[in-house]
Amino acid sequence: MARQLGFLINLEKCIGCKACEMACENARDISEGSRWRRVVRLRKQFKGVNSQQLISLACNHCQNPECFRVCPERAYHKRRDGIVLHNPIRCTGCQQCVGACPFRTPQYNPLTKKVEKCDLCVSNIDQGQMPSCVEACFFSALEVVDINNIPTNASSTTSGFENIKATKPSIAFICSKPVSIYLREHGREGIGD
Repeated sequence: MARQLGFLINLEKCIGCKACEMACENARDISEGSRWRRVVRLRKQFKGVNSQQLISLACNHCQNPECFRVCPERAYHKRRDGIVLHNPIRCTGCQQCVGACPFRTPQYNPLTKKVEKCDLCVSNIDQGQMPSCVEACFFSALEVVDINNIPTNASSTTSGFENIKATKPSIAFICSKPVSIYLREHGREGIGD
């Protein structure tokens, strides 16, 4: 089976500090208003109790990416390790990929009039290093793994996250309870948006 790199997110460890977001912005020339990685709150229920789940999201480097399929300029390509890359030279800014992606991760840059997205810090990967977001995560809540070999306690989806079976996002989650309960058990207060 071919290697498929993707993100493993330990939801019990993420405290919403947004260090991953900041590291991504600092590592890339991202236009103002764009965020290739973002920490979001998903509402979920756990044994009848409403709670919120913090999730750090970026491009999911899907196994069957819609961006790749719909781009009329063939500005996307998929490497053998599963990383989905965008070539801005070929991009005309038509934004078909933005509309087609179920996770809305490709973003239109009005300054360049082109689309841009997370490339999994491919230059770091090629040098045997981790992406900036992973290196910046103080609590090791974010990892890059081969999605074909995720730990047995990981799942391809979590409550509130839409697992699109057609695109097969390369993301997995570790979580046995909502973050709000985890924080309360470990003496931490809620995290601000």
